[in-house]
Amino acid sequence: MPQTAALVGLEKRLFLKERELGALLEITQAITHDSGEADLYKIYQFTLIGQLGVRRLALYVLEEGTFRLKVNFGTTLSTDSRFTPAEVAGWCPGTPCPVQELGLGLAWQAFELLVPVRQREATQALVFVGTMQGDYASQEALAFLETLSNILLGAVANLRLARQRETLLMAEAAVRREIEIAQQVQQLLFPQHLPNNEYVVLHATYQPHTEIGGDYYDVIEIDAHRLLVCVADVSGKGVPASLLMSNFQAGLRTLLRQNADLVTTVRELNHLIFRNAGGEKFITAFLAIYDRRTQVLEYVNAGHNDPLLLPDAGSPQLLHDGTVMLGIMAELPPFKVGLTAMPPHSLLFAYTDGLTEVFNRHQEEFGEQGVLTALAGNRYLPLPRLHHEMLHRIQQFNANGERFADDVTMLSLRVK
Repeated sequence: MPQTAALVGLEKRLFLKERELGALLEITQAITHDSGEADLYKIYQFTLIGQLGVRRLALYVLEEGTFRLKVNFGTTLSTDSRFTPAEVAGWCPGTPCPVQELGLGLAWQAFELLVPVRQREATQALVFVGTMQGDYASQEALAFLETLSNILLGAVANLRLARQRETLLMAEAAVRREIEIAQQVQQLLFPQHLPNNEYVVLHATYQPHTEIGGDYYDVIEIDAHRLLVCVADVSGKGVPASLLMSNFQAGLRTLLRQNADLVTTVRELNHLIFRNAGGEKFITAFLAIYDRRTQVLEYVNAGHNDPLLLPDAGSPQLLHDGTVMLGIMAELPPFKVGLTAMPPHSLLFAYTDGLTEVFNRHQEEFGEQGVLTALAGNRYLPLPRLHHEMLHRIQQFNANGERFADDVTMLSLRVK
């Protein structure tokens, strides 16, 4: 029995739908197999040529505020052809439209139809097509073209997000590696063992605020009789601060091996820091040499918090003689080296500003007075317990408990 026209039309539509589904499957598989951006555009082009019989095709995609030509087949368009959003704002409102209505010139006469691809009412792509097969010059064909274009745009966007994510992960891994290296460098800066003996006892506590802090302490035996102690704080945090502090330590130890006195040592360290940081970073430091033969402490305070010297009898002394912070000028002005007696049972307590710059919920500062009060009742405790008690005091005082706003470093030297 002869087929009716309706049945023929139904079969044709079914055949065309199968081809459309096949095309969608092809581009979906390309997405699944992590094809590159250029591959996706090629598959899109071949699908429209093969399935819709398109003979001329130009696809413009919105990137960084400009519609850029991504697919160009059967045309004379320049590869750098582009449109601004302002130019296309009034084109084809709501539906596809004939290209001739746009008045674009000779290069566009080969195209018949412009299909805007919109997402959330905003035009994301422009599809110019020419000479579509008769079977596909229909609303269904245009709907398929829009669907395919939206799938393509989504795939390209996801590909770029994946690429950005991969780049971000690689950058994070690089930063993490830098942090690990800086942490290793910083740990190497601190002395592994403190020279406790029959003459002196020392203890140090370091509690960083961030993964890489800017505090530094050191204890160096110059000879059988003399001992240098140092506490320092570099401006800033992170890898740059760690590297600058490593330069500081290397310079300090080199100068001590050359038997440089404190004045020369401080001046040369200032020159080293200024040369390396160009005046953009600075270091506050307290350097002191204790000579057990004379029981005298010789020191320079370079813009640092005043350490406290507590004799066995008498009032605490603030050790403030010295100079400005290191690294802010090429040459230091003349400065005074401090000298003070440090007889048996004296205690030297040096620290960084993270210990004093702690605030309670009334915005009152723990300050130097808080340190003095804590030392007054605990100065004869074993040094580890003394430091533990000091940390406990500032934790109780701090409005944020154990979360401090800066690194906390303490270094104590007690003469036996």
